[in-house]
Amino acid sequence: MSAYCTGIYGLGLATLTGLTFVGLFMMLTGWGYRFDVGQFLAETSPYMWASLGVAIAISMSVVGAAWGIFITGSSILGGGVMAPRIKTKNLISIIFCEAVAIYGIIMAIVFHNNIKGFQSHTDPYQYPGTVSVENIAAGYQIFGGGLTTGFCNLVCGVCVGIVGSGAALADAQNGSLFVKVLIIEIFGSAIGLFGIIIAIIQTQGADMGKAV
Repeated sequence: MSAYCTGIYGLGLATLTGLTFVGLFMMLTGWGYRFDVGQFLAETSPYMWASLGVAIAISMSVVGAAWGIFITGSSILGGGVMAPRIKTKNLISIIFCEAVAIYGIIMAIVFHNNIKGFQSHTDPYQYPGTVSVENIAAGYQIFGGGLTTGFCNLVCGVCVGIVGSGAALADAQNGSLFVKVLIIEIFGSAIGLFGIIIAIIQTQGADMGKAV
C-alpha cells in the first residue's frame, strides 16, 4: 500500500512539474496568451465532450463491475472451500456487481442517442462563433452525465463487492447472517441507480443537433 501511495504521489508531482514547466516556457517566450482555458473550452468540438461522456459512462461502469466481482468472487471461492453451501446463494452478489456494468451500457446508449449532426454557422454576424450555444451546452451536459454515471457506478461496484465479500465470509461462519448482510448489499447497489437518475436529470435538456 505504501508503494502504491508513493507511486500516485510521484505521478501527481511529475504532472504538476510538467504543467508548471510548460506554463513558464510559454510565458517567458511570449506565447502566454496561447494558454487560454476559456478558449479551449469554447472552441473544442461538442462531439468530443459528448463522446468522452459516453466512453467514461461505459468504461468506468465496467471497471467498477469487474472490480466488485474480483473482490466478492475471491471471497466466495475461498469461503466455499470450507463451506460449499455458500457458493450458490452468494452468486447474487456477482449479479449485483454485473448490474453495475449494465447500468453503464444503458446510459451510454441513452447518451449516444442524444448525439446528432449539426451545421456550423457560416455568417459571422449571426453568431460570434462557429457552433451554437445549444450544441455546446449539449456536449457539456452529456459529458457531465457520463462522469456522474461512470464514477457512481465505479464506487457502487466496489461497494457491492466489499459488502458481498463480507456476506460470503459471514455466511460461511453463520448461515443466519446472510439475509441481514444482503439487505446492506441491496442498499449499496442503489448507489448506481442514484447516479443514473442524476445523469438523466443532467442531460434532460441536451439538444445536440438543433437546427441553426
